[in-house]
Amino acid sequence: MTDTAAGAPTAGRRIELTLRALVLGCLLAVIFTAANTYLGLLVGLTFASAIPAAVISMAVLRGFRTSTIWENMTVQTVASVGGSMSAIIFVLPGLVMIGWWLEFPFWESVLICTLGGVLGVTFSIPLRRALVVNSDLPYPEGRAAAEVLKVGSRGAHQDESAVRENKAGLWVVVTGAVVSAAYAVGVSARLFAAEAARFVKLPAALGGGATGIGFGMQFALLGAGHLIGLTVGLAQLFGLILAWCIAVPILTSPDTIAWLTANGIPSIATTLPAGAPAEELAGTVWAREVRFMGAGVIGVAAIWTLMKLAGPLVGGLTSALAAQSRRKGGEALDRVEQDIPINLVGAISVACLVGIAGLLAWFAQSSPALAGSTWLLVGGGLVYVVVIGFAVAAICGYMAGLIGSSNSPVSGVGILAIVIASVLMLGVLALAGLPADPSIIAFALIVTAVVFAVAVIANDNLQDLKTAQLVEATPWRQQAALIVGVGAGALVIPLILNLLNQAFGFEGGPPAIAENATTLAAPQATLISALARGVIGGDLRWDLIGLGGAIGVAIIILDEVLTRASKARIKLPPLAVGIGFYLPAAVTTMLVVGAVCGWIYEKGLKGRSFEAVGRRMGVLLASGLIVGESLFGVFNAGVIVATKDGEWAVLMAETWPAMTAGLVAFIALTVGLYLWVRGRSAKV
Repeated sequence: MTDTAAGAPTAGRRIELTLRALVLGCLLAVIFTAANTYLGLLVGLTFASAIPAAVISMAVLRGFRTSTIWENMTVQTVASVGGSMSAIIFVLPGLVMIGWWLEFPFWESVLICTLGGVLGVTFSIPLRRALVVNSDLPYPEGRAAAEVLKVGSRGAHQDESAVRENKAGLWVVVTGAVVSAAYAVGVSARLFAAEAARFVKLPAALGGGATGIGFGMQFALLGAGHLIGLTVGLAQLFGLILAWCIAVPILTSPDTIAWLTANGIPSIATTLPAGAPAEELAGTVWAREVRFMGAGVIGVAAIWTLMKLAGPLVGGLTSALAAQSRRKGGEALDRVEQDIPINLVGAISVACLVGIAGLLAWFAQSSPALAGSTWLLVGGGLVYVVVIGFAVAAICGYMAGLIGSSNSPVSGVGILAIVIASVLMLGVLALAGLPADPSIIAFALIVTAVVFAVAVIANDNLQDLKTAQLVEATPWRQQAALIVGVGAGALVIPLILNLLNQAFGFEGGPPAIAENATTLAAPQATLISALARGVIGGDLRWDLIGLGGAIGVAIIILDEVLTRASKARIKLPPLAVGIGFYLPAAVTTMLVVGAVCGWIYEKGLKGRSFEAVGRRMGVLLASGLIVGESLFGVFNAGVIVATKDGEWAVLMAETWPAMTAGLVAFIALTVGLYLWVRGRSAKV
């Protein structure tokens, strides 16, 4: 079949799902999975890899005369879904943090990722009709990827300027990656400080509490901030202000501490020694109390999103069943409407659920405390995966369509999922008469990891399917490519996790093999494991989560008022606000800076003849910055494991000279890169 869409060959059969596309996609999936795994464990964020994957694909496949836009689409699909699978690290490291695993068992980890990921693909098929075909959601990253494919793929409609843009885009990605990696080398050598931070005790007139601010000088964060955009960035800034300018100062105030103590309400500040420095006081209160308020905000926001999706979800399922009925009646569906048949979708889903049942049964049988309740645990686990899995797939798919895959609330959904799983485990404990045991917490984390795999794949899949719709690709071929990408990412993740665990270690987990190695914070995994332990152990601060939930309700109301009053020009995404609560201040601050830099850069392009090209080049620069620093982090981990040494060199201590040098270099490189990209865009 031959189509006339942009990028189509002038004659011959349609070239779309090919072996070379799958192989190249898998290779790129390995690279982006490694980069995203490191970035997620370092700062709690991952990035959408669809656009850089599309650029690299077009550069490579240009050597083949028969390559088409749809073949590039296949490469991008495999690579991006493999990279998105890395978000499973928001849950899996929790099993190491609680001491259940000392390392990540290969096949068990692969099965969790694969079974959950394929289920995410099948769940997203009916959602495609609800959230892609019959929806006006913008899908910013999906549309951007489609534009990149249209201008850069070989075909009858490609002109010389498109060829030049493709080449220039590749150089932008490579340059951004090299600069980002080089700066990371400087940080590792202690030439530059990785972070500038200041903590202070407030005067008595302001309550006498403590607070602080941090600034993470990391190009990966700058790139991520550029991609999330100004709206989400400012919402995160609002969350940061609520956390560090209101919540932390209040909860560290001597008057507040005294009042809480007098009323029998626990305060983590009372466990610290008298006269504790501002950094210790503010940091402890934020980590042990304020972050749980952020979890409450995120949980309420996720529930609100699901409620708004009820109608579109029912419509999507009805449409999918109607299409299958027409197919059975002999009607030939248009190519762009051809999903994997719904009966095959059902069969694949059942096969995945059987595999998940086997995985859960094996886990339960391996634990003496759980062995007697195996079938209760397996049955409850399957119901949980189906119901909660489909719900989170819908939530994440909707948010990917609204604000992009990079900004979708997969971590917030994980927080909600682990709380639900832990509460259900309490029910199992009551029914089976079992005492609270570490294996109960581990089981809750396992089923949550499966659900999380469903969420992250649905999050990415719908973005890819929007791109496929815009370039007129065949849905069932893209869905098949999605499954291949899931497998590629699943095989890499445990290898990377074990490497990083050995080299750096995780907060609360076994120590790294090198004494001087910098521990990876893994913020989401830390919070999720703490929630599981708190719910099952009975010591979770529900009051803090409830307070966060109340704040979340207030933010939802404020967002609705702002949206309607400004006719959608001003928004305050509640999930982004919640993220500002629980991500470290240094991370959030740099994300906001990146969002502002991206806004200023795009503002300067307004009205220029190369505006569209410049926007695309900006996205490619941001992607390169993320990939470069992240891949260096994985490389550094390999060096540490090989040499058992966590230091490259010590040229400066973590003092003001290193901070000043880092800040000056960071600003100079940032300005230089944006000016260079702007100039290159003008010449395309």
